[in-house]
Order: sequence, then structure tokens, then C-alpha cells
Amino acid sequence: MKLQPAFEIVPGDVVALVGAGGKTSTLVALGHELADAGLRVLATTTTRIGVDQLDLMPYATTLERGTRHLSLALGENRFVFLYEEIRRNKVHGPSSAIVTHLLDSIDSDVMLIEADGSRGLPLKAPKAHEPVIPSEATLVIPIASLSVLGQPLDEDHVYNAAAIDDRYGFGIGNRVKSPWVAQVIRDEELGLRGIPDRARVIALLNQTPPTGYLRARARMIAGFILRSHRVKGVALGSVRGADPIHEVQRHVGAVVLAAGLSSRMGQSKVLLPWSGGRVILEHILEQLRLAHVSNVTVVTGHRSGEVTAIAQRTGAAIAFNADYATGEMLSSLKAGLAAQPDHISAVLVVLGDQPSLQARTIHQVLTAYAEGQGEIVAPSYQMRRGHPILIDRRYWSEILALPAEGAPRDVIERHKDRIAYVNVHSDSILRDVDTPEAYRDERRRAGLE
Repeated sequence: MKLQPAFEIVPGDVVALVGAGGKTSTLVALGHELADAGLRVLATTTTRIGVDQLDLMPYATTLERGTRHLSLALGENRFVFLYEEIRRNKVHGPSSAIVTHLLDSIDSDVMLIEADGSRGLPLKAPKAHEPVIPSEATLVIPIASLSVLGQPLDEDHVYNAAAIDDRYGFGIGNRVKSPWVAQVIRDEELGLRGIPDRARVIALLNQTPPTGYLRARARMIAGFILRSHRVKGVALGSVRGADPIHEVQRHVGAVVLAAGLSSRMGQSKVLLPWSGGRVILEHILEQLRLAHVSNVTVVTGHRSGEVTAIAQRTGAAIAFNADYATGEMLSSLKAGLAAQPDHISAVLVVLGDQPSLQARTIHQVLTAYAEGQGEIVAPSYQMRRGHPILIDRRYWSEILALPAEGAPRDVIERHKDRIAYVNVHSDSILRDVDTPEAYRDERRRAGLE
């Protein structure tokens, strides 16, 4: 995946890079990528960079030559780095006030700003005067490098290590652990300090390999970072690669549809016994937990009290479908979507009567979404689409606008080019328990009878 889609950068964005472990490399790689896409990129720093790093820029200039020269340089070179002066072997950037002026006077498409320094170290806590993020920033990218893992927490390996130790008591000299990196990045006084309220935040774990143990650790760190709802996503990758981002972990929820009357079954399907003394709904919620889906909403209706009690024992949120007696599945999905908090980027639509749901399938769907394969992701068995289906937030408004006689598939089919299909090795994604015969068959398949 390229950097632009990973960080969802669009014309008009003002992007500030903070943290450690690859800020300048990210700025340079992103600048070239955006310029190759035809955008005019103005880059600068609100602090300072090493003079040798100017060699990485395709064109660098100062404001002494005037804004007209800068505009012409942008038109010709597409990617221009602006600085104020070179002093003591450091390239000093303009003040924040000048950056604001540039946004009004220079017709660039995207501005990239390196907003603090880190002496080339892989992890940092900001000092009192850092970072210097313009109030106009629309996207902030906090960066850390996985190369810090196992290194001592000291000033030789971590920028301002004392501040991290003062806040958390990790111990100077102790080896840096994965959760420590996450805590630093998501901390409002460390990794998230000074970020404007309106700016979106997508972190980067740099030097993440494409496969193996370290990628798994990066995914775990991303999960810890996303405990902060302020962070919209965490990109895992290596900015010096041809396709620098392997995946972007985001806040993904699940809407479990458990409101129906179960008229064909004759009793509530989601409350039928399944295994280990648990009912079907409990089993489905357990599969979501095993797949590390933490934002779960159960849509209730028929026998709401019992369903709510089960959901609450697992920590799931509740959305009541007032139209459960007359509405179709669409009414329950609308209730679930309307209940989602603002930080959720996508939801898994999970049937409450699908006891053969497997955590492995959920994980496959989530991975395809994180890797950018599609904005709608569905499991497929022998060319037949099943559940659960993941739907990105950008399509929710279309679902919510559907008439009562409509169906979610109307929106899904409308965006066929955005669907990614994940091939699975079991037809369990196609089966539910609408009737007593189907319920008995599922129990036999599961070895419960």
C-alpha cells in the first residue's frame, strides 16, 4: 500500500509529522509519492533538520527569493522544501506564523511539516517546547520505529527518556517493551501533545517487516495504541520500501443482529442452547472476542431483556430496534449503525443466528480490510458471498437512507468495484439456523448431537 491512501491524504491537507524513527524519511517518501500523483507539495520544518538532509529534497529554497519564486518552483518541481536559514550545520525552518502565511499565499495542494526533532533516535518523548504543530494541521502522524524494541530506555537510545520514566516508572536502563511504545504514542502529554482538536491522527510504526514475528508485534502495539479513540488508525510498514505500508489497523466494530422474532423457528434463535452451557449468541460473541473485535454492538428487539443481559456480560453495547416486530434485517442494521461512536471506521455485520461463525474467518476479513484490499469485505465460499460482511463508514449513510423495503445488498451491489472477497475453506459463512431442522443440522455438524 502507498502512503497517500494509508494516511487518507487529500488535496488541502496540512500534514505534521512528529515523534521519532523516520520523520524525514516519511516526509521525503510522501512528498515524492504525492508529486508523482500530480500534486504540488510544499514541505518545511517548524524546528530544524540536519543540513545533509537537504540532499534528499528534489528542490530546496528560502523565502528570501520571494513567494512568486516559490510558486513557480512548485509548478516546475512539484515537490519543494522551504527553509529559513542554515546555521551551525542545521537547517532552520520558518516560524509557525510564516507557515500560516504560506497557506494563504502559496497555491500548493498539500503541505508537509516536520514538527519536531529526535536526533535520529527511534522513539521520543517531547521536551517542553515540542512539538511545534501549526493550528492549521489537518493530519498529524506520530511516528516510532520498531528498532527501539529491546533497546535500553536511556538518552542514547530514546529521545528524552527521562520524561517517559518520570511518567510511567519503566526504569532507566531497562529494555523497551512493546506496550511501552504504545503508551508513549497514545499519551496525551507525550505522543499526542499539541495536536489541534480538529486534526485527525494516524500513527506510523516504521521499520515493520512484511512478515514474521515483528509484524505480529507491531499489530499488537497498534491494538494498544487504538485504545485511544483520538487515534484514527495505525499504519505498519517501512517507509523506504516500494510499497511502504503493509496494513493500517483501525477501529472496527461489530453489529450483531439479534432482534428478530424467529417466527420460522418458533422460539428465539439467538437464545437456543449451543455448547458448553452457552446459547448461540454467547458463542458468537466469544468468536468476536477471539478475533480481537472489542467494539461490539448487539441489536436487540424480541426478548430484549434476556438478550441484553447476555450482551452486557461480555461488555457489548446495546442498540434497541423499535421496529423489530415489523422490520426486516435492514431495520436492525440501521439501529446498529446509528449507535456507533464517531471513532469507528467500519463495522462487521454479524448474523445472530450463525453459530458456525469462526474467529478465523473474522480475522481473514479484518486483515483484508487492514491491508487495503477493499472498503467492503466479504467472505466467499465457492463463489458464494456469506457473512460476516465488513462495511466501511463511508457507505453507512447510503444504508441509513434506504427505504424500509430495501436491503443492505442494494448498497453493496452499487459499489461492486469496492468489494474484496476473502476465500474461505468452509461453507459455514453461508449457513444459519432459521428453522428447527437447520438448528439440528448445525448441532450435528458441530458434534453436539
